[in-house]
Amino acid sequence: MIEYIRGKVAELLPSNAILEVNGIGYDLNISLATYSDISDKQETKLFVYEAIREDAYILYGFSTKKERDLFLLLISVSGVGANTARMILSSLNIEELQNVIASGNVNALKSVKGIGLKTAQRIIVDLKDKIDFSADATAELVAVADDGRNSEAEQALVMLGFQMSAVRKVVEKLVKENPSITIEQIIKQALKQL
Repeated sequence: MIEYIRGKVAELLPSNAILEVNGIGYDLNISLATYSDISDKQETKLFVYEAIREDAYILYGFSTKKERDLFLLLISVSGVGANTARMILSSLNIEELQNVIASGNVNALKSVKGIGLKTAQRIIVDLKDKIDFSADATAELVAVADDGRNSEAEQALVMLGFQMSAVRKVVEKLVKENPSITIEQIIKQALKQL
């Protein structure tokens, strides 16, 4: 099993990072929190989860062990797959997710695409006793200025399974309402509206 990959950031999108190590490029699916953590770095270390299936070998990368641990807990819940867990971690940062689970806030989980009432309730019931609710959660997502933020946000949302036409309308509306909005904020808010 791969514990982590340390390498040069060859390519970075809000949903994927390609790390180059000794001439080999590893494509890792990432959350918005990880994207924010590594967006200004030339070289980084990502903790890895390997999803090995009959038809695919997919790597998920996380900037912290805590985020990977939460991801592993989320996918242990019946009905929550790797992409849904990544979407939850993109919509809620670690501290927010811990607070949602601790308080039993089903509505906050239901606002994430792909999470219905039963799944939200199952996540809370299954994880309430498994998560450490101490206050060493990671910092808020750092705002990253980018001129091509609309297209990057749109591309990330399309990669997460949304239709381009719906994505474009939501992204344009969000940018129109708040011209200084960051890519992370666009994607986070769009995930709640799509």
